[in-house]
Amino acid sequence: MSTYVLRRLALFVPTLIGVSVVVFVLVRLLPGDATTLLLQDAKSSAADEAALRHQLGLDQPLVVQYVSWVGTLARGDLGRSFKSRNPVADELGGRIPVTVELGLMAMVIAICIAIPIGVISAARQDTWADYVSRSTAIGLLAIPGFWLGTLVVTLPSVWWGWTPPLRYTRLFDDPTKNLAQVIIPALILGLGLSGGLMRLIRTQMLEVLRQDFVRTAAAKGLAEHSIVVRHALKNAFIPALTVLGLQVSLLISGTVVLESIFVLPGMGRYLLESVQARDYPAMQGLNLLFATVIVLSNLMVDLLYGWLDPRLRYS
Repeated sequence: MSTYVLRRLALFVPTLIGVSVVVFVLVRLLPGDATTLLLQDAKSSAADEAALRHQLGLDQPLVVQYVSWVGTLARGDLGRSFKSRNPVADELGGRIPVTVELGLMAMVIAICIAIPIGVISAARQDTWADYVSRSTAIGLLAIPGFWLGTLVVTLPSVWWGWTPPLRYTRLFDDPTKNLAQVIIPALILGLGLSGGLMRLIRTQMLEVLRQDFVRTAAAKGLAEHSIVVRHALKNAFIPALTVLGLQVSLLISGTVVLESIFVLPGMGRYLLESVQARDYPAMQGLNLLFATVIVLSNLMVDLLYGWLDPRLRYS
């Protein structure tokens, strides 16, 4: 196990290097110029723009800019935001807890919805419960989260004069107010994630329930609840665990939209604001952080395989 973990961590560095190169190049291919956007509210001349480009280091060749950025990363510094002139790490410090809370809550909601409905659908195959759950899963996959979030914000305001709380309160300042603001976007995000997971759990449960060890357990007189929960679900959950690891990227993309709709000061909203302002250091730091989270979450999923199935051996 330790050898496998060390080998995976060794691949972590070249992966991040490749991501850093791609991100560095792509953010500079965006239309628009960072200095023009920074000076758009002021009466500036071409000389002012040239001076600002020199101050930000944008007048240097791309290779020199990349090497300089990697050098700051090696010192644990993500650089300074073009827009606020604050260190990117400080900007992220207050936003990471918001996105982590939203993502974890959405993942818990998705699991709590997908597992029971997927299991019931498989255990009651071709009954009304199965048909309803399958239709529900397809509907959840088909409904865009941004569309549902927009409806939740606008329609109650038009019909009943109610809007979700838009002034963010941190979790440890007032847990009740915090939950009132986060629960709705977390529920929307969790519903979107649960559809595909629900269908996968149903498919895997049907396959496991037809295997010999399940029939043997039933022949020994074990209760159906015990067979399904203690024996079948654990084996069926391994492929679903893979999907959970892959859904981390969907969580990140979902937070970008929902944090903007519900005015949550998280990393997703910060990324959108950085793209609009062409804030290169912020975009680079955020994408590098997202890549790190995705790589580490996939490693964690691989390690959980051994706990779910002791027959697996890491080499």
